Amino acid sequence: MTIISAIQYVQIPLLAAMLLGGCSAKLVQAVRGGSMEATLGPTALFPMRMRRPLALALCAVECVLGIGLIATAGQAGRGAPAMCVRLGAVLLFTVATSALIELRTSRPDIGCGCFGEFSGTPVTGRSLARSALLAVAALVTVWLPPLRQAAIESHAAQLLIILVAELTVIGALSPEVGEGLVRLGYSDPCELRLIPAARTLAALRRSKQWRRHAGVVTAGTPSDIWRELCWRYVVYPSRVDGRDAQIVFAVYLKQRRPPIHVALVDAASGRVLPWPAAPPRPGRPGRPTPHARRGRALRVPVAWPGLATARRTSAHSHLPFSTDL
Repeated sequence: MTIISAIQYVQIPLLAAMLLGGCSAKLVQAVRGGSMEATLGPTALFPMRMRRPLALALCAVECVLGIGLIATAGQAGRGAPAMCVRLGAVLLFTVATSALIELRTSRPDIGCGCFGEFSGTPVTGRSLARSALLAVAALVTVWLPPLRQAAIESHAAQLLIILVAELTVIGALSPEVGEGLVRLGYSDPCELRLIPAARTLAALRRSKQWRRHAGVVTAGTPSDIWRELCWRYVVYPSRVDGRDAQIVFAVYLKQRRPPIHVALVDAASGRVLPWPAAPPRPGRPGRPTPHARRGRALRVPVAWPGLATARRTSAHSHLPFSTDL
């Protein structure tokens, strides 16, 4: 096997890993943040209504091409299927390089979004060089004959050396490597954690507290949201026992399974309201309500900008939050 053939052989698994890894990272951030379009830098070049469909399409294309490169690498995918998949990879990385050049010019503050939340660093020459290198790597595979297991086994050492060398070059061109190392070795204080509000809302919607109290919420979007140190407070309008109220969720700034507290206040006066008693279930009289079963209330000092009058008259209030740990 010549050195050129060995380089061609290595590109198939390398490109497949890059495509599937990028798609997986985007999906993970979309699940955590609750917003697919927020994970991709190039979508900032398009109108708001087009960002989500384009983000979903890009993620799907990466997944299809990654799987396609693996499926068509051997004898089963020879001919037109392999040619179509490999030309698609060339087109994807070429368009990505052009999009990054435009993104760097028009939106220099936006990251490339190639690997989800790890790609928040603004686009630099390193990111452009990596994308162009991958486009060239995809191009050299277009006329590659089907991979043969015997050839791979007999030249495994040579292929491994080339793969490690190319991974080293790609790692040197990837800002995400430094970001990943920082995250592995450092845990920032909760007061300094940069957790998007969309992720907080997504965690709230998945919580037991939301499922327990969603019946009294009267709007699909919060009327107020703010942050105090390690907590983010989300206010929703609600209606309880025929009167307008506000339900306040306090969500701890944590990446996974954050503790959530909740309180109910009067919309007009800002006074804390008692939770309505749940009707007893048939055949089980005297059973304590869910709020009673949750234990004692927790008093948490918080700033209360949810009401305009409270903003002007008082900087802090004490709200009895029921807990959901």
